Amino acid sequence: MAESNNQDELKNIELLSNVEDTDAKTSSKSGFAGLAETFLRRFRTFAYIFALAPIYFIAALAMGAALTPGLYLVYSVNQYVQTFALGWQLFALACSIIFAFLIYGFLIIFIVPLVNFLLPFRLKPFRGGYFSLDSVPWYIHNALTYLVRYTFLEFVTPTPFNPLFYRMMGMKIGKGVHINTTNISDPALIEIGDKVTIGGSVHIIAHYASKGYIIVAPVKIGNGVTIGLKATIMGDVEIGEGAVIAPHEVILPKSRIPAGRKPKIDQS
Repeated sequence: MAESNNQDELKNIELLSNVEDTDAKTSSKSGFAGLAETFLRRFRTFAYIFALAPIYFIAALAMGAALTPGLYLVYSVNQYVQTFALGWQLFALACSIIFAFLIYGFLIIFIVPLVNFLLPFRLKPFRGGYFSLDSVPWYIHNALTYLVRYTFLEFVTPTPFNPLFYRMMGMKIGKGVHINTTNISDPALIEIGDKVTIGGSVHIIAHYASKGYIIVAPVKIGNGVTIGLKATIMGDVEIGEGAVIAPHEVILPKSRIPAGRKPKIDQS
């Protein structure tokens, strides 16, 4: 049912993109949504600061909640070592700070997906202007994803915590999947089959830009696919079962990679 809905969304956005003017100062939407989008388009930078300010507040609360137990540990250790020699005090505090960071990291992996789940909207495929109401969930979903990616996720990749985090963010991940990258955007629109291997520093991005539009479209990776080191998979891509993507290869938007496909070997 979800896949059918995504296909319907893609058809709708292709039709809408033919008539939408991304430079327009007013919205074609009606009611409050139209007023909000018109505000975004007319005032752009200021409007986006206003529209996205709540996510910075929510992110600060999430990070604060994850960091509180670690700070309590640092505070407790500091109180305990007051009578120790200076060298031992510094060593104890240094260790407690490191443990505080680890506590923060493992907590943020769970807290951010909870926040993402509680938000009243979900990321959906769309095609339109950057300054549109439909783009706001896209910004927010990726902001939350990057919050974990840039503060801790690198330290637990490629352990099971990596696919666990992305699964909690809405990515569909099959059995026996090995993910050795954090360069993933739009996880809610990515589907990965069983026994897939994703190499180090691979980029999987379920969006791209073209002719002034931002296009957000699903990525589907079939069972048994291998994606080589530093390859890039872009939005609206389907990779068939058992295919191999070569290291550094770029799979452009709208590509359909057939099952069992192997990279060409240059024998010149």
